[in-house]
Amino acid sequence: TFTVEEAVETIGFGRFHIVLFLIMGSTGVAEAMEIMLIAVVSPPIRCEWQLRDWQVALVTTMVFLGYMVFSIVLGLLADRYGRWKILLLSFLWAAYFSLLTSFAPSYIWFVFLRAMVGGGVSGHAQGREGNKQIIAVCSCFNSFLSLGKVFWLAGSLLIIGLASVVNPTIGWRWLIRIASIPGILLILVFKFIPESARYNVSTGNMGAALATLQKIAKMNGAAMPEGELREPTKERRGRFKDLMHPKYLRTTLQIWIIW
Repeated sequence: TFTVEEAVETIGFGRFHIVLFLIMGSTGVAEAMEIMLIAVVSPPIRCEWQLRDWQVALVTTMVFLGYMVFSIVLGLLADRYGRWKILLLSFLWAAYFSLLTSFAPSYIWFVFLRAMVGGGVSGHAQGREGNKQIIAVCSCFNSFLSLGKVFWLAGSLLIIGLASVVNPTIGWRWLIRIASIPGILLILVFKFIPESARYNVSTGNMGAALATLQKIAKMNGAAMPEGELREPTKERRGRFKDLMHPKYLRTTLQIWIIW
């Protein structure tokens, strides 16, 4: 018998991992553009709606409030229904509300719609983490994962560059519409993104998990390990109150402060 981790290690690093890394990394571009968008549209909306400083600041606050609240909700849903479904939902959600923002008739509507965009963007991380499981098991690829931060930086630079051209010419509403294009394009490649094999195993769907592993092996030109895929020994799932346990409290607080 073999586990998902043993299968991925046997298959090794190859073309599948490169393509998956580029697709999942591109979600960082879309995410960065949506988050950093507020910084570059704040000056024009301040002038258009005669906003005060606290009103401009509230837009950013509400984006991250939406991100915080929905990341918890979507995380729980991803554990129950799978990473792939939540990732697709989050892209559809973020693109939809981002486009709606460009038609916002007032400041109140703008704030509400951007908070919903923040909620949708928070789901991107759920999908990325699920697929990192496939990539990170390969020890030869662990150091390569750090390059994923380049995508976020690329998205940040791209939205700033676009703003310098679009804002003075056709306006901030068109900037928002253009910024939503990467997220929409990524929806078209979702068929390639697999559901996490580890998630399928945890739900008892061994057939789907095996199909994913066989797909990876085929693209990499590698052989599957011999034997049957087995479900690992079930362990008690973590709970929020475990973070407050004396054994983990110091680490929990340190991580929260760092973030």
